[in-house]
Formats: sequence, structure tokens, C-alpha cells
Amino acid sequence: MTSLAVAPPRFVSPAKALQHGFSLAWRGILKIRKNPEQLVDVTIQPILFLVLFVYLFGGAVAGSTGAYLQNLAPGLLVQNTIMASMSAGVALNTDVSKGVFDRFRSMPIARSAPLVGAVFADIVRYLVAIAVLLVMATIMGFRIQTDPASTILAVAVMVLAGLCFCWIAVFVGMLVESPGAVQGVMIAFIFPLTFGSNVFVPSSTMPGWLKTWSDISPVSLLANTMRGLLDGGPVAGPLLGALAWMAGVVAVFFPLAMRAYRRRVG
Repeated sequence: MTSLAVAPPRFVSPAKALQHGFSLAWRGILKIRKNPEQLVDVTIQPILFLVLFVYLFGGAVAGSTGAYLQNLAPGLLVQNTIMASMSAGVALNTDVSKGVFDRFRSMPIARSAPLVGAVFADIVRYLVAIAVLLVMATIMGFRIQTDPASTILAVAVMVLAGLCFCWIAVFVGMLVESPGAVQGVMIAFIFPLTFGSNVFVPSSTMPGWLKTWSDISPVSLLANTMRGLLDGGPVAGPLLGALAWMAGVVAVFFPLAMRAYRRRVG
């Protein structure tokens, strides 16, 4: 069986590497356009979480479904974006398993381009998840209390958060053997992270140890940022804390993902 030749190593400038990444991101977007069922999780899941939690727990947690919806919807933006971010790891693992990366290795492109391309392609998924949640929440009675500039900033922060946290999924995708394993590992990580935050209930109702974590959790800080930007309230403090977490995640998991990628594909 003839294998593809590996392109000889050469220096690729950061600008050229970014261009390669955008080219492969367009490949990912075309895959979504040809297979729109890939967006099922970011269209159905936001609606399910919103409807189930508002109508099952709204009265018990906040006294009324309307009050709970106003507090829950901004927080769910965070959970849904982080959940959507794991698709990058699944997609990359699928490509490796099917031998697509053998073809990438034969091309004179930056080594990081396939990973960066998969990450940028997920921006479409984040925007869809955000739009679906906000539209459904508005139908149910949620109202944005701030100005359009704050709303645009909220969307931008959520997309940035997705681009940062997806490097965890990329790292996992390069470690495990199958796409199903990526989903299993990421769900086991994401659910405790999001449910152990103030997205669904106030942290003041939690045991002391959990409250301490919830107050500094990246999910709680992002949820408070979204509430400030969409519902009014403090923004600077939680936003700075969230940005610090996002920078830390990229600083740790980007090099780990690149190292695992080199070991996986050679």
C-alpha cells in the first residue's frame, strides 16, 4: 500500500500559518453547510435546557418562572458555548481516525493549521448556539435590559470563550482513540464545571467549599459577565476574572494540544 509522502519541513511565518488555518476553517464551514445535522446539538440542546430548567425549577429556585428565566438565560449562554466547544476535538479525532491528517502531512502547510482551522470553524457553531438560545428565551419572556453595544460585546465574549475553552477538547481529541471517547471525557469534565457554578442556582445556597469554588469558577465569572451585559449590573470585575481564566486555559492547553498532535500524527 502506497503512503502519502510527507512534505519536507520548511519555515512558515505566523501570518502564513494563520492563512493556512483560515483555509482549513473554511473547509470545516463547508462541511457544516453540506451536513447541517452537525448543528443539531447547538440548536436542540439550548432549547431543551432552557425549557426544562425554567418550567421545572423556576418556581422553586426564584419564586417564578419569569424571574428565573431572566437570571438563567445569560448563564445558559456560557454552558451552551462550552458544550459546543467540544466539537473541535471530536472533529479532529475523526479526521485522524479516517486518515485525513495523512493528506495534511503531505501538504506544505503549517503544522498547526489543521488544529487552528478546526477551532476557527467552530465560530459558526457558537454563533448558532447563542442565537438559538436568545431567540427562544425572548419567546419565553426574556428581555435584554441593556443597549445593543452591550449585547454585541456579550456575543463577542462568548465566542472568545468558546475559542479558548475548545483547546481543552482539542487536547483530549489528540489523546483518546475514538470520537465517542472525546465526547465522554468532555461531558465528564463540562457537567461538573457548569453545574458547580452559579448558572442554575445562586452560589450563596451552596455548601461552603462549593461556594468558594463557584465564586471563582470561570463559568460563574462568565455567567456574571453575561448577566451584567444583558440584564444590567457589574461587568468589569467578572469580565477581568473570566479573561484571566481564558488566557490561562490557552496558555496551558494550546501547547499541550500541539504536543499531543505531533505525537499522534508524527
